[in-house]
Amino acid sequence: MNSGLFLLVFLIGLLFLSLLRSGESQHIADESCSVQIVVPGLKGEPGEKGEKGVPGRLGKVGPLGQSGPIGEKGQKGAMGRHGKIGPVGLKAVAGVREVENKIYLLVKEEKRYTDAHEYCRDRGGLLIMPKDEATNSLIASYISEAGLSRVFIGVNDLEEEGQFVFTDGAPLLTFNKWRNGEPNNAYDEEDCAEMVSSGGWNDVACHITMYFVCEFDKDVP
Repeated sequence: MNSGLFLLVFLIGLLFLSLLRSGESQHIADESCSVQIVVPGLKGEPGEKGEKGVPGRLGKVGPLGQSGPIGEKGQKGAMGRHGKIGPVGLKAVAGVREVENKIYLLVKEEKRYTDAHEYCRDRGGLLIMPKDEATNSLIASYISEAGLSRVFIGVNDLEEEGQFVFTDGAPLLTFNKWRNGEPNNAYDEEDCAEMVSSGGWNDVACHITMYFVCEFDKDVP
């Protein structure tokens, strides 16, 4: 065999071996790239309910909510009837006098005339109005026994100078107890009245302060 033929046979053999190895490698690669697909099975039966767990810890206190809007103020109601006379502090009251249809209350608390009038009215009464001799004498003895020299009474000419009336508006037509020379409207400012312990009346300035007597109607059945 000459050298040229031998070389050809050798090259053909190498090519054949190369093809064999290439086929084996492709087979191995195909096997390594294969993927197995797993299909899930059917759903099983539900299990039994487990036992109740231990209560969890209390959570933090949440923030306070915002206050709601304030409602509108309602309309003022009608004024009620005067109630019964309430108890008055012991320091202010010197005592009580009663007659058939009246109760008289001596208040030992110095007030101006208008404030004394409001005090009595707020409790359902008026400043004392001595409209006859019997009532005037009773009040005079009342203030004398209390050790007082004078008190405001419910007489004034605040509406019209010189025209004195009782606090209920009634004029002094049938009774008065003015002392000699009274009323004299001294300094042009005496528009209210006082009773002294002797029972006499004087006109005085309304802005001065003194004790006073309230009168109340009795609830007669």
